[in-house]
Amino acid sequence: MTLVMGSLQLGLIYGMLAVGVYIAFRILGIPDLSAEGTFTFGLAVSAALTVAGHPLLGVLLGFPAGCLGGAVTGVLQTKLQIHPILAGILTMSGLYSVNLAVMGSSSNLSLVGLDTLFRMSFDLFSSMDKEIVKLLLPALFCLVLVVLLALFFKTHEGLCIRATGDNEEMVRASSINVDVIKILALSISNGCIGLSGAVLAQYQGFADISSGIGIVAVGLASVIIGEGLFGRRGVTWGLSATVAGSVIYRLMIALALKTNLFPAYFLKIVSAVIVAAALSVPAFKRMLIRRKIKREGLRHAVHP
Repeated sequence: MTLVMGSLQLGLIYGMLAVGVYIAFRILGIPDLSAEGTFTFGLAVSAALTVAGHPLLGVLLGFPAGCLGGAVTGVLQTKLQIHPILAGILTMSGLYSVNLAVMGSSSNLSLVGLDTLFRMSFDLFSSMDKEIVKLLLPALFCLVLVVLLALFFKTHEGLCIRATGDNEEMVRASSINVDVIKILALSISNGCIGLSGAVLAQYQGFADISSGIGIVAVGLASVIIGEGLFGRRGVTWGLSATVAGSVIYRLMIALALKTNLFPAYFLKIVSAVIVAAALSVPAFKRMLIRRKIKREGLRHAVHP
């Protein structure tokens, strides 16, 4: 039960990260690698403000902190014509120094013994089990985020982002400023990622400068798993499926480590294998379809 609860809690927290990755990769169609920097930026801002005695503000400012990093990536891509992948790497590299500065030149910031959003919630709902509270709080953040994004993507600006991801040239021909749309989309995407980092900092009780390493692969795996199990339909469905994919991904990680086949320090390689397996699902599906078509073709050739 503890395994499932922990996986659900982390899955929902990382679900906000996966939603941000979904916006960049699936809706906008841009490979954005700045997530590693913006995730840690949100985490660092949340931890620093919690140390200063403002845990709620720390979580809330995680979103605009991520937005700021995403906007920088967008400007590098659109105004300076830097390749999207390189622009993300530049932002990620620059944010490393920024994150260290926010954390007071320390690579690790402890929140042990301090009032975090979770500890305040424990006091507020003292009659409720702590594990339930730790589950409901991320669930609330995820629910609000998905609902707000679902509503946003039905507005004019949201439809412009979706149209830009589908056919950028058509959007340009419609006299819409594609550069502004891309900057807006990347800001929102990384804002979700920063919010995920901000909540995680207070959930785990510390912030580490290396927390964002490999986080893009985690988000992308959640997107692929969600799409593979629940299909690709509308944006609202895609956002919800992505959160579900994140929870399933955390359960897979927990189960893989629970079997005791691997030591704890194998976490990264186990994660990498699961990510690779998730990303290869579309290729396997296409291979099976081709084999089925080939078999049917041979059958018709033998028995016309």
